[in-house]
Amino acid sequence: MQKPSDPGIPVLTEVVYGLEDDESPAYPSPAEALIAELQTRLAAETFTLAEELMRNAFAEMEAHLFEQISRRLRERLPDLIDAILREHLPVDDDEPPG
Repeated sequence: MQKPSDPGIPVLTEVVYGLEDDESPAYPSPAEALIAELQTRLAAETFTLAEELMRNAFAEMEAHLFEQISRRLRERLPDLIDAILREHLPVDDDEPPG
């Protein structure tokens, strides 16, 4: 065998024997690869479903709050406007309107 030209760079000079393809710790077995793929898919689908459900729930809450606030404004705003107008505009009780 030839010596490497630069001793600072490590080079594999011996062949490693003894590991069969099935015994190699670097590669997962087909079952482990399938499990990893299924875990990834399940996690992704779960997050997608959770996001969709949360968006729907927020939209329903937003619609409910909008309706509730609108109803309260319709109930209370006329009295508020009337009170402020009466407070700042003089009203003669003796004169008939018109």
